[in-house]
Amino acid sequence: MKRKQEAHCAVGIDLGTTYSCVAVWQEEHHRVEIIHNDQGNKITPSFVAFTENQRLIGDAAKNQAATNPQNTVFDAKRLIGRKFSDPIVQDDILLWPFKVVAGDNDKPMIMVKYKDQEKKLYAEEVSSMILTKMREIAETYLKSNVKNAVVTVPAYFNDAQRKATIDAGVIAGLNVMRVMNEPTAAAVAYGLDKRTDYDGERNIFVFDLGGGTFDVSLLTIKGDVFKVKAAAGNTHLGGEDFDNRMVNYFVQEFNRKNKVDICGNSKALRRLRTACERAKRSLSFLVVASIEVDSLFQGIDFSSSINRAKFEEMNMDLFNDCMKTVESCLTDAKMDKGRVDDVVLVGGSSRIPKVQQLLQDFFKGKELCMNINPDEAVAYGAAIQAALLSEDVKNVPNLVLQDVTPLSLGRSVVGDIMSVVIPRNTCIPVKNTLRYVTVEDNQSYSLIKVYEGERTRASENNLLGSFTLSGHTPAPRGHPCDVCFSIDENGVLTVSAKECSTGKMNEISITNHKERISAEEIRKLIKEAEIYHIEDMKFLRKAKALNLLDDYIYKMTNTLKKNDTNSKLSSQEVKMIEDAIAVAKKLVDENNKQVEIEVLEDHLEGLESRMKHIMAKTI
Repeated sequence: MKRKQEAHCAVGIDLGTTYSCVAVWQEEHHRVEIIHNDQGNKITPSFVAFTENQRLIGDAAKNQAATNPQNTVFDAKRLIGRKFSDPIVQDDILLWPFKVVAGDNDKPMIMVKYKDQEKKLYAEEVSSMILTKMREIAETYLKSNVKNAVVTVPAYFNDAQRKATIDAGVIAGLNVMRVMNEPTAAAVAYGLDKRTDYDGERNIFVFDLGGGTFDVSLLTIKGDVFKVKAAAGNTHLGGEDFDNRMVNYFVQEFNRKNKVDICGNSKALRRLRTACERAKRSLSFLVVASIEVDSLFQGIDFSSSINRAKFEEMNMDLFNDCMKTVESCLTDAKMDKGRVDDVVLVGGSSRIPKVQQLLQDFFKGKELCMNINPDEAVAYGAAIQAALLSEDVKNVPNLVLQDVTPLSLGRSVVGDIMSVVIPRNTCIPVKNTLRYVTVEDNQSYSLIKVYEGERTRASENNLLGSFTLSGHTPAPRGHPCDVCFSIDENGVLTVSAKECSTGKMNEISITNHKERISAEEIRKLIKEAEIYHIEDMKFLRKAKALNLLDDYIYKMTNTLKKNDTNSKLSSQEVKMIEDAIAVAKKLVDENNKQVEIEVLEDHLEGLESRMKHIMAKTI
């Protein structure tokens, strides 16, 4: 009996910025059960609070936030895997009532007072407390221990953020079997029961706008295969940002009416924020919402209202950013919006009428799919994935999930060029091998530098790691070696290099514990790649011209080294080659002095033309 219970104990957890949810696959009923907490709610606030004598998690923590704001922590997901110096973190600190300071290695630490002592917490610790609460909720329901879980993350979480989430699970006593992308989980929840209804392929666009993060993914469902075509998003955009706009609006109104600034009073701001959150939800079904806060500050009552049009106006730039991301995802997938069969809404903020209107306008009036609960869909899909990964669980739908890598991966080659081995939005797991050649005679080793990013110049991308392949066979330049990039289903990147003649190998694993760039930097890299596309093309053109010119110098130098050169060429022709080498080398060496591309290309063309008949004599 115990063994049968343990078969149920792999759960799916949606670890959200504002709310979290836990679910489990019930094999006897052939369905997913969203588990309610001790308050009878199926979603639990992602809040942790510290009082003089206890720690509160979930509803209890949020309910006392207004009276204990400095010691009530929320939004931990916005800190996880980030650096304290990150501008995003610095902006958020201004809005939070709790204190955040720099810890070791520039990691942000949350300061709270607990049992009359200052306590510093990593974001992973706070997240682990929320995960612990979700585990306890599941254990109460299942009446057995829960050890294994699939935890969801935004599709655009980088490796540092994913590893930090796994660490939070470990602290919570969980074996995180897989970190699963939230929109993929939602697509599974939506498409699970509809697979038999589809004739051939069906393209599903998942729009996931939650409390703190925003993700979109385009998936194709064909039979049992759920294949992600492209993903895009913003790990710092959601309902919290809409709340912030509204809070700022009412702070200014209170100041204007009463000549009093409440910005420095965390209790007043917390109470105002709670009222704004309530008003925001009301505006999803009402045209006007009221704000009522008794004795907001210095005994002054605050009463006001906001209409839907004003709310939309103050957030329109954020809504438009969402639509740009939608367009970017479809562009990456090389799919016309007319080919999208279903648009699935996930996340509490997807209920905002203006967001729905913009989506309908974009997809030319297509009916939006709102037949799944946007708050529960992600945990639902995670529970199915957890069951699939549990060997003992029976009656689980036979699904194959294929996700993608968000950024291009490659290595630097001569001229600081980014040689892409795995393009962004490639399905994982994946394994690609490219052949490279040595660039010097008798080269004894090759330095393999691994980068991620979309820029043509390798050094402008993010360096993930490097290693050396040594022991090359002494040979003229152009000797081959194979470099293989492999990403497994958990997103672990392994890069290996093999010397073709000797078979000697070396490799490096870029796992989640390696320091990676932030999601905002990922978006910035892609945006920069678009903005600087012309500049990148110029650089690539110049690098190619330099490489071709360098190759021709090498060819002319080798010609002079041949034993029979003096018998085939006159002294005047030898002098012409020597002079040509000197001039060409000067051009190559002066590359840092901004030699124009046209000068390089024209010189190479003229050089080849002048030397053609001389070089032909030595063949």
